[in-house]
Amino acid sequence: MGNWGLMMDKPLLIVQHMDWEGPGQHLLAALAEARMGYRVWEAWQGPAPGPADFGGMMVLGGSPNVDEEEKFPYLKPLKALIREVIDLGRPYLGFCLGHQLLGHVLGCRVGPLPRKSVGFITGELTPAGRAHPAYWGLPPRLPLFKWHGQGVLPPLPPEVVILARSEAAPVEALGLAHNPRVVGLQYDNHAAAADTAQWLAADAAWALSGTGAEPQVLMAAAIAQEKVIGREFRRFMANYLALL
Repeated sequence: MGNWGLMMDKPLLIVQHMDWEGPGQHLLAALAEARMGYRVWEAWQGPAPGPADFGGMMVLGGSPNVDEEEKFPYLKPLKALIREVIDLGRPYLGFCLGHQLLGHVLGCRVGPLPRKSVGFITGELTPAGRAHPAYWGLPPRLPLFKWHGQGVLPPLPPEVVILARSEAAPVEALGLAHNPRVVGLQYDNHAAAADTAQWLAADAAWALSGTGAEPQVLMAAAIAQEKVIGREFRRFMANYLALL
């Protein structure tokens, strides 16, 4: 399983793309419960750390698309770092853009979905998802928090498996057939209601345009879903971190 056994003393690297979209409260709670060390790299601020400095990666969401390397020059070295982490057998967990970057690096097609997906929907685990150790003990249908316009598009390379899907996105989660520690999640269940309010304050113009979403309805749903999503996400993260 690569070099992870030699890197247990290293923190996880959390890659942040936007100043307003950091690790969500559910993710921070899960890391605290697992006593897992981490450091945040604000990708727009400076060069990426080398793989010797961290044990595994978590990559958050953000406004860039995977092909906007001229507008966001850090994307090219970030993709190279993701490839290196995977080749080293290290853990990788991506959320939203982090999921799309993983798919791109693995040879998947990433592009616009028929419409933006913003708000709360229900997704379902595939047979591969139900068998994946990160989803053990979770129900086959899950509430998902969504904030994106692009996604990973089938067909996928043979070694990439779909773990979850929904009517809004054909690939809500993906994994590597030979390495359960490499996972991408199109949804943002790491974010709690307070994070949703922060995202609305910073990104409402994009998120509400053409989606039919309304801020008051979105916040009401975030508050109503927070307990269930938080509990299920922490279970997912406990399963995932146990793989490390």
